[in-house]
Formats: sequence, C-alpha cells, structure tokens
Amino acid sequence: MTGRIEKAFAKAKAEGRGAFVAYLTAGYPSMDAFEAAADDLVAGGADILEIGVPFSDPFADGAVIRQAAYAALRNGTDLDSSIAAAARIRARHPETGIVLFSYCNPLFSKGYGKLAGEAQAAGIDAVLAVDLPLEERGELLDALRPRGIGLVPLVAPNTPLDRVEQIAAGLENTFIYAITVKGVTGERAGLPADLAERLDAIRSRVALPVAAGFGISTMEQARAVCGHADGFIVGSALVRRLGETGSLKGPPLS
Repeated sequence: MTGRIEKAFAKAKAEGRGAFVAYLTAGYPSMDAFEAAADDLVAGGADILEIGVPFSDPFADGAVIRQAAYAALRNGTDLDSSIAAAARIRARHPETGIVLFSYCNPLFSKGYGKLAGEAQAAGIDAVLAVDLPLEERGELLDALRPRGIGLVPLVAPNTPLDRVEQIAAGLENTFIYAITVKGVTGERAGLPADLAERLDAIRSRVALPVAAGFGISTMEQARAVCGHADGFIVGSALVRRLGETGSLKGPPLS
C-alpha cells in the first residue's frame, strides 16, 4: 500500500515541483504556537512535516534549533508530548506526511517496540534518528516495519556512494535526507558549488526520493536544489521566524 510520504513525493513530481519538507521543534515557542505553525505550514504548501523531539544534547543542530530545543524542554516537552502533538496534527491533516525527528537516546529509552506502537497510533509515517548509523538500525527497523512506519536515513556530504546504496537498501515509504553542507543545521547565504553534482550522483544510485536539507532558507535556494533533488527541507529559517514572531502565517519562504 502506498503511504503518505510516497504520495507526497509523487504528487509534487506530477505538479512539476520538489516536495516541501518542513521542520519544527515540538513545543516551541509553546505547544499551542507549534501546532498552529504546523497548521499554517500545511496551508502554505508543506507536503511533509518533521516534528522535532527536543533533546538536551542536539549536537547536529545549529544555534537556532538548539535554543528552540532547550526552550521546549523548559516548557516540559518530551517524546511523549511530541507524539501526542503529532496525533492531534494528524487528526487535522489526514493526508500530510509526518516524520518524528529525534536523536536516538529518547527513542531507545522508551523502547523501540513501545515507540512503534505509539507512533502508529498517532499516525506518524516515519521516524528519523539523527545519530543512528546503518550498522545499528536493525532493531529499530524491526520494530517499525510491522507497524508500516518508515525510517528516514541521513546521508552526509562525504558519504561514499556505495554506502549510500547500502543505506537506501530495503527501505520503503521514506526518503533519503541528503545533508547539503558539512557542519550543523542553520541558514546559509549560499550552498556548496558541487551540491548539484552530489545530488545527481545520489539520485542515480537509489530508488527512493532524495530531499536535500541543512542551510536552505529561501525559495531561490529551494528551486535550485530541486533541479537536482526530489524535495527540499527547511528547518532553521522556520524555527527562527516562529521564535521571533510567534506565527508562520503567510508564505513560508521568501
């Protein structure tokens, strides 16, 4: 059965555009504001929502998302309340893809089996564990697959293409998250000169859709990326704007 993530990429392709994957930190700047912003993003054209579980050591994230995570933790947001928020968002948006975006520690601490059951009940389509390498993902995959939940793998700018193939092998109802820049998340004035060649090479080696993320903050950058990828991911620019204004009403990107 075709899942919501597959449908999102297929719909975007049929419309001649890249799929828009939007990241927000759950509970930031408050749970109500986060959920309203998620609704606004869907209204503004987001095909897939990444719901970030706040974590105390978000080492892959830049200052904007790191500070959002700390604030959300102070607000009492955790994995359980993030999943509960996902369930409420799912009830309002039955066709939108939802990815639970987390570091491995909260997922492992809950227990992968329990996580999978709660994620399925909440209508979550896939899980992304930032720091879970290929060699250690088997236990999580074994818990998610029977529930029909995908796993979103990350591919670094320097990941060899043979390993990219290994990372993509056996996955379904998901996409490859191709990291565009070395370093942490955050808005960038420009993207690497060799990014197009890199994205083309990845797409030539995998059957899954490829979405590019880290550093994308403008429509100009998104359009450039989508000439060589199936979608684009925006996080820091949205989280920063939400923190500054308390809302994401209006066009999501300039």
